[in-house]
Amino acid sequence: MFIPHTDAEREAMLETVGARHVEDLFADVPARHRFPKLNLPPALTEMEVLAEMQSIAAGNETVRDLVSFLGAGAYNHYIPAAVDAILRRGEFYTAYTPYQPEISQGTLRAIFDYQSLVAALTGMDVSNASHYDGASAAAEAVSMAQAQFRGKRNRVVVSPSLHPMYRETIRTYNPGAEISVIGDGVGGGPAVGLKSGPEALIPLIDSNTSLVMVQYPDFFGRIYDYRSLADAVHAAGALFAVATNPLALGLLTPPGEFGADIVTAEGQPLGIPLSYGGPYLGLFATRQEYVRKMAGRLVGETIDNRGQRAYVLTLTAREQHIRREKATSNICTNQGLIALAATVYMSLLGKHGLRQVAELCYQKAHYAAKEITSLPGFELWSKDPFFHEFVVRCPQPAAKINEHLLDHSIIGGYEPGKDYPGMENHLLIAVTEMNTREDIDLLVDALAEVSND
Repeated sequence: MFIPHTDAEREAMLETVGARHVEDLFADVPARHRFPKLNLPPALTEMEVLAEMQSIAAGNETVRDLVSFLGAGAYNHYIPAAVDAILRRGEFYTAYTPYQPEISQGTLRAIFDYQSLVAALTGMDVSNASHYDGASAAAEAVSMAQAQFRGKRNRVVVSPSLHPMYRETIRTYNPGAEISVIGDGVGGGPAVGLKSGPEALIPLIDSNTSLVMVQYPDFFGRIYDYRSLADAVHAAGALFAVATNPLALGLLTPPGEFGADIVTAEGQPLGIPLSYGGPYLGLFATRQEYVRKMAGRLVGETIDNRGQRAYVLTLTAREQHIRREKATSNICTNQGLIALAATVYMSLLGKHGLRQVAELCYQKAHYAAKEITSLPGFELWSKDPFFHEFVVRCPQPAAKINEHLLDHSIIGGYEPGKDYPGMENHLLIAVTEMNTREDIDLLVDALAEVSND
């Protein structure tokens, strides 16, 4: 809300800075540019503005209005009310980077707890806090591998089932670097088939490979055992990175237990709203031996001069803290508030709660897959195990089916044909704990109409 100053207050401020008129403050701005005429609508009252904004917002349809089966990296999960209540506390909501530990112990403790929870969830030694989203975290994994090998290894092998946006971001991060990103066939490089298992990546690994990156569950929802691949990566002296869905780790084996050196994730499933694509949260964890090559900030626990437990920023390898040529990252935006949301969510649910949500997603997704594939013309694209997302081959183009579903107030699945040529008749369907049996049956009934056309 705009609260104008009184005439007396304006005169006092002008006198303090040595000016007679407000216009004197803009003397250095060319006269023709000082007070341009703006084509603005007439002024409105606060009540009128609110009514106008509500009218515009009413044109949007959200997961509150429609049944959603759309995932592909961002998912509709239930967020306990306590998450938002804690986030809106002034101590957190207005906090910036806690450079002064003397007055930032609460914020630093929250970040330390976030790191501890992420490390426990992923099975790794240490976590940073944090990155912008899952895509930037994946790209930072490549940067970390380059820092580890000091540019002496320039091959990065990525699975074609790594999220398309993650692969694109990796290439965007490194346009001028001498890095060869292979495995997905982009740019004409070597590629493995979409239905090939992780072992298909092994022949692409050589002595020039710095990093091999996969997804778990992968973009198509499939769950693989990556132990053999991890062994082959380490035998070649390279690093093994796993991008994961953190909520799935409530049920699945943590990547740290099957040889991951770096674990990244999109933190949105952990109590963060869909919010039309962001802000989200990039999780990043690694092994202790690589901590000095890890990007982003790290909060450590220590003892103050009174012998009390205290928290401080440590190993902040950003360019503004250390010599530019030694820096591993220039990330500056404070992701603390979004990381706090994930911290509160994980703390509220605990180990057993996370497992319960993961099991609900798993069971409901498998019920949906069973019912959908009982329809004529619909079949699973892959027979591999999956978590809460699966690809269905459809009798008609996915775009047409999604239009039909929208007529039934259903947001359909993601259309993988947008990223993978030849999959135009496929749908990537996501099911979460928010989808009731009635929702799933409604989807199946709507798809049955398509199969009967």
